[in-house]
Amino acid sequence: MDKRHIIFVPGKNPKPPADQHQRLLWRTLLEGVRRAEPSVVNDLSEHIENFKLIAWNYLYYHLNKDISRDLLWIDALINQHGPTEQDIREANAWHRKLDRLFYGIVDHLPILLRLMPRVLRSTAEETKCYFQNKDNIACDIRQLLKQELRPMLVNHEKVLLIGHSMGSVIAYDTLWELSHLEDLPGKIDLFLTVGSPLGMNYVQRRLMGNKYRGKKKYPTNIRHWVNISSNGDITALDRTFSNDFGNMLDEQLIESIEDHSEGIYNFFRNEQGLNCHRSYGYLVNPAVGKVIADWWQCSA
Repeated sequence: MDKRHIIFVPGKNPKPPADQHQRLLWRTLLEGVRRAEPSVVNDLSEHIENFKLIAWNYLYYHLNKDISRDLLWIDALINQHGPTEQDIREANAWHRKLDRLFYGIVDHLPILLRLMPRVLRSTAEETKCYFQNKDNIACDIRQLLKQELRPMLVNHEKVLLIGHSMGSVIAYDTLWELSHLEDLPGKIDLFLTVGSPLGMNYVQRRLMGNKYRGKKKYPTNIRHWVNISSNGDITALDRTFSNDFGNMLDEQLIESIEDHSEGIYNFFRNEQGLNCHRSYGYLVNPAVGKVIADWWQCSA
C-alpha cells in the first residue's frame, strides 16, 4: 500500500459536489505536473486514491455550485500552455496594483473596509465568520481535516498538504491544534500554500496560537513550507512568508520556508474575465506542478 497522500483544502465560495470537484482538481493538478515533469505524471496519474479533497464548503454555505459553469473554462485553461501577452498585461494592470494598495491600507486600518468594493467587503465578512467560529463552524470545518490527518501523522506517513486561499488558513489552524491541543507525533512533509492570505495582518492576528510567543505560537508538525502566489492575485496580499513566519526557522520548528512569487501567472478565465486567484489556474501552473512532482518523487 502506497503511504503517500496529497490533501487539498479549497478556498471559499460554494464548490461543485465533492466528487465532481475532486475530479476537476485532480485533472488540473496532473496537467501542472505534466508541464513541469512529464516523466512523473504517468506514475502519479495511477494514484488517484492518494488524492483527498477536504470538502468543507457545503458545510459552510449549504450550497453546491453547478459544475457546468466551470467545465468549458477548465478545458480552455488546460489547452492553453502559458499566459498570453494579454494575460500578463491584465495581471499587471494599474487597477490591480491600485486594488492591492487599497487592500494593504485596509489590512492595517480595518475601519476603512466600508469604503472598499462590495466583493472585498463580502470576502472580509465570510472570513470574519470563520474566525468568530459562528455556530462552531470553524471547529467543524477543521474536524474534517483532522480526521484525515490524525492517522497519517500517527503512522508517520508521507503527506503533502495543499491549502488554497482560505483553505490555507484552515490548514494552518488545524496543524496548530494537532500540534498543541492533541500533541500528535509525526509531521507533514510539505505544506504548499497557493493564493494564500496568511501574510495579511488581519489574518495573522486571528490565527491559532497568535496570543502566544515562542514555539507555542506556531505549528510544530511541518517539515517544509512552500508558498506560491501569482501576479495580480490580491488575496495573496503579502506574498512573502519567510519573514512573517521566520521565527519558525529560528525556533527550529521547520526545516525550510520558500516563497515563489516572481513571474508566476494564473491565467484562468471565465465569463467574468481573467481571475488570477482560481485554484484550477494555480494547479496547472508548472511552478506548482514542479513542487508536487518533486515531492512525489522524493517521498517514494
